[in-house]
Amino acid sequence: MSNARDEIRREMTALAAEIERHNHLYYVKDEPVVPDAEYDRLLRRLQELESAHPDLALDDSPTRRVGARADEGFREVEHEIPMLSLANAFGDDEVREFDERIRRRLEIDGIEYVAEPKLDGLAISLLYVQGRLERGATRGDGRSGEDVTANVRAIRSIPLRLRGKKPPRRLEVRGEVLMSKDGFARLNRRQDETGGKRYANPRNAAAGSLRQLDPAISAARPLEFYAYGVGVHDGFELTGTHAGLLESLGEVGMRTNPLRRVVDGVEGLLAFWRELLDTRDSLSYEIDGVVYKVNDLRLQERLGFVSRAPRWAIAHKFPAQEELTTVVAIDVQVGRTGAVTPVARLEPVFVGGVTVSNATLHNHEEIARLDVRIGDTVIVRRAGDVIPEVVSVVTERRPRSSEPYVFPTACPVCGADIVYDEGGVIARCSGGLFCQAQVRESIKHFASRRAMDIEGLGSKLVEQMVDAGVIRTVADIYALDKDTLVALERVGEKSADNLLGAIDA
Repeated sequence: MSNARDEIRREMTALAAEIERHNHLYYVKDEPVVPDAEYDRLLRRLQELESAHPDLALDDSPTRRVGARADEGFREVEHEIPMLSLANAFGDDEVREFDERIRRRLEIDGIEYVAEPKLDGLAISLLYVQGRLERGATRGDGRSGEDVTANVRAIRSIPLRLRGKKPPRRLEVRGEVLMSKDGFARLNRRQDETGGKRYANPRNAAAGSLRQLDPAISAARPLEFYAYGVGVHDGFELTGTHAGLLESLGEVGMRTNPLRRVVDGVEGLLAFWRELLDTRDSLSYEIDGVVYKVNDLRLQERLGFVSRAPRWAIAHKFPAQEELTTVVAIDVQVGRTGAVTPVARLEPVFVGGVTVSNATLHNHEEIARLDVRIGDTVIVRRAGDVIPEVVSVVTERRPRSSEPYVFPTACPVCGADIVYDEGGVIARCSGGLFCQAQVRESIKHFASRRAMDIEGLGSKLVEQMVDAGVIRTVADIYALDKDTLVALERVGEKSADNLLGAIDA
């Protein structure tokens, strides 16, 4: 084997080992250490290498698996029909290629699809026998999962008995267990109060809650279930389309997602994807993309499957809301009320649709809880208009020379003592209006749209005037004159006139 091929095989082996490690942490331990976007990059790189060099592919490559095998705490159960994962698309072109492959394979000009939100939870299987819930199981590695029957029985959106006078002999319902955003926030507050483990995101919270060895703990968690398909269906009539199947599931008492749409052609899929991307933050639960499925069940059967995914479906992912980056510094900012907030300065990273170089660390307690240090590799999250935040530290990548961060005892701006509120959470500069930072921020707030809405008096100009000693209090704004303003940098006569007019308005 040539040196180049040796190198490719070594990279494949290393990637496979790394992916399997993350599979174990994600599916078995419920303790992922990297965001989904990083995992996807590793998997795509391995897929690219295997596609270019199929003769070098490992027989047990993780590209041929779905997840990880059952943990020892739960009985392992076999899925009669494998619960396969979906192929991913990360751009419009990949979706168009998916549509083109289907049309070419079927020799059909136009395809009708069903588009539905890709829920960010845990896939499970519910087996009903004569209408009664017999078993609940996680997807696991797709061929076998964990028996979590006692826990799923406690989820109120899962019927213990199917509706209808003549229940199917055997029906396996497949769907997603998730936790709403509000439920996630309530759970973490309760965990804080009781000294329990906090969860990084709703998906981890749902997985950790479902896989509790004590069903009473699962019952106390705000879990929800949405059905999206079936496996075994003896005595359950299929209507001919996926959309009809979802309607039938609703009729027997299953909760299905109403945010689904039947569309003709690929452009309709992309339009729906953009629509959900714009509205995802207003939803009560997390979604990380849109799933496209060929609507006609007969066409699905003709298309069949590849090794680990159906040919007739694909998941079109949204831009990642969590990414890996490095902390290059930790600073503290002083607000108008004196509140001292720590901020992580980051290696710039594209997340949530923008480039992020700063992320809040909230307060000194959060820094201590996360144990964030300069040089750490961290997971930063940005969702919608929410300020970017550090959600966890990848401690296994921590430099050996790192040292715990020590929160300052004095204001970095005026040198006054930092004091704490009665709860010991909020740190404040005790300098009051002797602190230039508090002066700046209070004047910025006064001039902002939320207060007096003084057009032209923006943050940069306020900082320049405070630093130059032109203003020290809000009252000084109303004593400004044209000569004082034009003496400042980048303030011309017209700008000065406009600002004075806005102040007098």
